[in-house]
Amino acid sequence: MAAVTLYHFPYSAPSRGALLAARAVGVPVEIKEINLFEGKHLEADFIKINPQHTIPTLKDGDFVLWDSHAIASYLVSAYGKDDKLYPKNPQQKAIVDQRLYFDVGILYRRVRAIFFPVVRLGEKTVSDEKKKDVEEALGWMDQFLTGRPWLAGTEFTIADCACAASISTLVEMGYDISSHRKTTEWYEKCKAELPGFDENLEGAKILGDIFKQKVDPGQI
Repeated sequence: MAAVTLYHFPYSAPSRGALLAARAVGVPVEIKEINLFEGKHLEADFIKINPQHTIPTLKDGDFVLWDSHAIASYLVSAYGKDDKLYPKNPQQKAIVDQRLYFDVGILYRRVRAIFFPVVRLGEKTVSDEKKKDVEEALGWMDQFLTGRPWLAGTEFTIADCACAASISTLVEMGYDISSHRKTTEWYEKCKAELPGFDENLEGAKILGDIFKQKVDPGQI
Protein backbone atom coordinates (compact mmCIF):
# COMPACT_ATOMS: atom_id res chain seq x y z
CA MET A 1 0.00 0.00 0.00
CA ALA A 2 1.48 3.33 -1.04
CA ALA A 3 1.65 6.07 1.56
CA VAL A 4 -0.75 8.99 1.48
CA THR A 5 0.62 12.45 2.20
CA LEU A 6 -0.86 14.47 5.05
CA TYR A 7 -0.07 18.16 5.27
CA HIS A 8 -0.26 18.49 9.02
CA PHE A 9 0.28 20.87 11.92
CA PRO A 10 0.51 19.02 15.24
CA TYR A 11 -0.87 21.93 17.28
CA SER A 12 -4.12 21.70 15.30
CA ALA A 13 -6.83 19.47 16.78
CA PRO A 14 -8.55 18.91 13.41
CA SER A 15 -5.23 17.92 11.88
CA ARG A 16 -4.53 15.54 14.75
CA GLY A 17 -8.03 14.11 14.40
CA ALA A 18 -7.37 13.28 10.76
CA LEU A 19 -4.06 11.67 11.70
CA LEU A 20 -5.75 9.62 14.42
CA ALA A 21 -8.19 8.36 11.79
CA ALA A 22 -5.30 7.44 9.50
CA ARG A 23 -3.58 5.55 12.32
CA ALA A 24 -6.83 3.71 13.11
CA VAL A 25 -7.25 2.73 9.46
CA GLY A 26 -3.63 1.62 9.28
CA VAL A 27 -2.77 3.42 6.05
CA PRO A 28 0.89 4.48 5.70
CA VAL A 29 1.21 8.25 6.06
CA GLU A 30 3.94 10.62 4.93
CA ILE A 31 3.62 13.70 7.12
CA LYS A 32 4.59 17.11 5.79
CA GLU A 33 4.41 19.70 8.52
CA ILE A 34 2.90 23.07 7.61
CA ASN A 35 3.48 25.54 10.43
CA LEU A 36 0.39 27.73 10.64
CA PHE A 37 2.02 30.03 13.19
CA GLU A 38 4.76 30.81 10.66
CA GLY A 39 2.31 31.32 7.81
CA LYS A 40 3.56 28.36 5.80
CA HIS A 41 -0.01 27.59 4.70
CA LEU A 42 -0.05 30.90 2.82
CA GLU A 43 2.96 30.12 0.66
CA ALA A 44 2.36 29.76 -3.07
CA ASP A 45 3.39 26.11 -3.28
CA PHE A 46 0.81 25.08 -0.71
CA ILE A 47 -1.94 27.29 -2.13
CA LYS A 48 -1.47 25.47 -5.44
CA ILE A 49 -2.38 22.26 -3.61
CA ASN A 50 -5.20 23.71 -1.51
CA PRO A 51 -6.51 27.14 -2.54
CA GLN A 52 -8.33 27.44 0.80
CA HIS A 53 -4.90 26.96 2.46
CA THR A 54 -6.32 24.91 5.33
CA ILE A 55 -4.79 22.16 7.43
CA PRO A 56 -5.08 19.20 7.31
CA THR A 57 -4.84 18.48 3.60
CA LEU A 58 -4.52 14.98 2.15
CA LYS A 59 -2.83 13.99 -1.08
CA ASP A 60 -3.41 10.46 -2.36
CA GLY A 61 -1.72 10.19 -5.73
CA ASP A 62 -3.33 12.90 -7.83
CA PHE A 63 -6.32 13.17 -5.50
CA VAL A 64 -6.34 16.09 -3.06
CA LEU A 65 -8.81 16.56 -0.20
CA TRP A 66 -9.10 18.92 2.74
CA ASP A 67 -11.35 19.13 5.82
CA SER A 68 -10.40 16.77 8.63
CA HIS A 69 -13.71 14.92 8.73
CA ALA A 70 -13.86 14.48 4.97
CA ILE A 71 -10.32 13.10 5.09
CA ALA A 72 -11.22 10.66 7.86
CA SER A 73 -14.26 9.29 6.05
CA TYR A 74 -12.33 9.04 2.79
CA LEU A 75 -9.53 7.04 4.39
CA VAL A 76 -11.98 4.52 5.81
CA SER A 77 -13.82 4.23 2.50
CA ALA A 78 -10.63 3.87 0.49
CA TYR A 79 -8.43 1.83 2.82
CA GLY A 80 -10.47 0.45 5.72
CA LYS A 81 -10.40 -3.31 6.24
CA ASP A 82 -14.06 -3.13 7.28
CA ASP A 83 -16.63 -0.44 8.04
CA LYS A 84 -16.34 -0.35 11.84
CA LEU A 85 -14.71 3.07 11.80
CA TYR A 86 -17.41 4.51 9.50
CA PRO A 87 -20.37 2.15 9.17
CA LYS A 88 -22.22 1.59 5.91
CA ASN A 89 -25.51 0.97 7.73
CA PRO A 90 -27.47 4.21 7.09
CA GLN A 91 -28.59 4.76 10.68
CA GLN A 92 -25.24 3.91 12.24
CA LYS A 93 -23.47 6.09 9.69
CA ALA A 94 -25.86 8.95 10.42
CA ILE A 95 -24.99 8.80 14.12
CA VAL A 96 -21.27 8.98 13.31
CA ASP A 97 -21.95 11.91 10.98
CA GLN A 98 -23.94 13.69 13.68
CA ARG A 99 -21.06 13.32 16.14
CA LEU A 100 -18.65 14.65 13.51
CA TYR A 101 -20.88 17.67 12.92
CA PHE A 102 -21.06 18.12 16.69
CA ASP A 103 -17.27 18.26 16.80
CA VAL A 104 -16.85 20.81 14.03
CA GLY A 105 -19.89 22.92 14.85
CA ILE A 106 -19.91 22.86 18.64
CA LEU A 107 -17.12 21.08 20.51
CA TYR A 108 -14.01 22.20 18.66
CA ARG A 109 -15.48 25.62 17.94
CA ARG A 110 -16.03 26.20 21.66
CA VAL A 111 -12.58 24.90 22.61
CA ARG A 112 -11.03 27.14 19.96
CA ALA A 113 -12.99 30.13 21.26
CA ILE A 114 -11.02 29.76 24.49
CA PHE A 115 -7.50 29.08 23.22
CA PHE A 116 -7.27 31.11 20.00
CA PRO A 117 -7.70 34.61 21.48
CA VAL A 118 -5.07 33.79 24.11
CA VAL A 119 -2.55 31.98 21.92
CA ARG A 120 -2.84 34.12 18.81
CA LEU A 121 -4.42 37.45 19.79
CA GLY A 122 -2.75 38.18 23.12
CA GLU A 123 -5.82 38.02 25.35
CA LYS A 124 -5.17 37.08 28.96
CA THR A 125 -8.60 36.12 30.27
CA VAL A 126 -11.38 33.65 29.47
CA SER A 127 -14.97 34.77 29.89
CA ASP A 128 -17.47 32.87 32.00
CA GLU A 129 -19.70 32.63 28.94
CA LYS A 130 -17.04 30.71 27.00
CA LYS A 131 -16.56 28.32 29.90
CA LYS A 132 -20.31 27.79 30.14
CA ASP A 133 -20.36 26.97 26.43
CA VAL A 134 -17.70 24.30 26.94
CA GLU A 135 -19.55 22.90 29.94
CA GLU A 136 -22.69 22.62 27.83
CA ALA A 137 -20.80 20.76 25.11
CA LEU A 138 -19.29 18.36 27.65
CA GLY A 139 -22.73 17.75 29.09
CA TRP A 140 -23.99 16.77 25.66
CA MET A 141 -21.06 14.40 25.27
CA ASP A 142 -22.03 12.74 28.54
CA GLN A 143 -25.49 12.21 27.08
CA PHE A 144 -24.05 10.75 23.87
CA LEU A 145 -22.09 8.28 25.99
CA THR A 146 -25.04 7.11 28.08
CA GLY A 147 -25.47 3.39 27.48
CA ARG A 148 -22.52 3.09 25.10
CA PRO A 149 -18.73 3.04 25.55
CA TRP A 150 -17.99 5.13 22.45
CA LEU A 151 -19.62 8.21 21.00
CA ALA A 152 -21.54 6.37 18.29
CA GLY A 153 -21.91 2.85 19.65
CA THR A 154 -19.99 -0.21 20.80
CA GLU A 155 -16.94 0.35 18.55
CA PHE A 156 -14.76 3.42 18.26
CA THR A 157 -15.24 5.34 15.02
CA ILE A 158 -13.79 8.34 13.26
CA ALA A 159 -16.12 10.44 15.44
CA ASP A 160 -14.11 9.38 18.49
CA CYS A 161 -10.89 10.28 16.66
CA ALA A 162 -12.17 13.78 15.92
CA CYS A 163 -13.61 14.49 19.35
CA ALA A 164 -10.62 12.96 21.15
CA ALA A 165 -8.34 15.43 19.40
CA SER A 166 -10.55 18.32 20.53
CA ILE A 167 -10.88 17.07 24.11
CA SER A 168 -7.14 16.41 24.41
CA THR A 169 -6.54 20.05 23.48
CA LEU A 170 -8.95 21.17 26.19
CA VAL A 171 -7.42 18.89 28.83
CA GLU A 172 -3.85 19.94 28.02
CA MET A 173 -4.90 23.59 28.34
CA GLY A 174 -5.60 22.75 31.97
CA TYR A 175 -9.38 22.43 31.77
CA ASP A 176 -10.81 20.01 34.33
CA ILE A 177 -13.36 17.68 32.71
CA SER A 178 -13.69 15.34 35.70
CA SER A 179 -17.19 16.55 36.63
CA HIS A 180 -18.35 14.95 33.38
CA ARG A 181 -17.90 11.32 34.40
CA LYS A 182 -18.82 9.58 31.18
CA THR A 183 -16.69 11.91 29.07
CA THR A 184 -13.78 11.41 31.46
CA GLU A 185 -14.12 7.62 31.26
CA TRP A 186 -14.37 7.81 27.48
CA TYR A 187 -11.26 9.99 27.29
CA GLU A 188 -9.32 7.45 29.34
CA LYS A 189 -10.46 4.73 26.90
CA CYS A 190 -9.28 6.89 24.01
CA LYS A 191 -5.85 7.26 25.60
CA ALA A 192 -5.62 3.50 26.09
CA GLU A 193 -7.17 2.22 22.87
CA LEU A 194 -6.94 4.71 20.00
CA PRO A 195 -3.94 3.94 17.77
CA GLY A 196 -1.56 6.88 17.68
CA PHE A 197 -3.03 8.64 20.70
CA ASP A 198 0.39 9.39 22.22
CA GLU A 199 1.34 11.10 18.96
CA ASN A 200 -1.83 13.18 19.21
CA LEU A 201 -1.07 14.05 22.79
CA GLU A 202 2.36 15.46 21.90
CA GLY A 203 0.82 18.18 19.77
CA ALA A 204 -1.96 18.87 22.26
CA LYS A 205 0.60 19.30 25.05
CA ILE A 206 2.60 21.84 23.05
CA LEU A 207 -0.46 23.97 22.35
CA GLY A 208 -1.64 23.55 25.93
CA ASP A 209 1.70 24.72 27.28
CA ILE A 210 1.62 27.81 25.06
CA PHE A 211 -1.88 28.59 26.32
CA LYS A 212 -0.91 28.16 29.97
CA GLN A 213 2.14 30.41 29.53
CA LYS A 214 0.04 33.22 28.06
CA VAL A 215 -3.23 33.13 30.01
CA ASP A 216 -3.64 34.78 33.40
CA PRO A 217 -3.59 32.31 36.33
CA GLY A 218 -6.90 30.81 37.42
CA GLN A 219 -8.79 31.51 34.22
CA ILE A 220 -9.85 27.90 33.62
